[in-house]
Amino acid sequence: MRKIDLCLSSEGAEVILATSSDEKHPPENMIDGNPETFWTTTGMFPQEFIICFHKHVRIERLIIQSYFVRTLKIEKSTSKEPVDFEPWIEKDLVHTEGQLQNEEIMVCD
Repeated sequence: MRKIDLCLSSEGAEVILATSSDEKHPPENMIDGNPETFWTTTGMFPQEFIICFHKHVRIERLIIQSYFVRTLKIEKSTSKEPVDFEPWIEKDLVHTEGQLQNEEIMVCD
């Protein structure tokens, strides 16, 4: 069975909230499937975003690429609305000057 990247706008995923936005690098870039585009934040920390899948999905693996992220906290909700979030994953990330942070998280839910 082939694996599908469910976190793409072409698969129905949608960024429904982002605490920061830059017109050249909007939040929608996170889910466009193009490795040349990205979301950049403006302002202070922490930054948050919500991705809505519009259907029930099973997440087995997360790949996070970032710069200057100290702690990654992921919450989940099975509600049809973006409410009732519960803690799911928390991970401290290591930053090396000038290098992209690549984190692969296997999920055993």
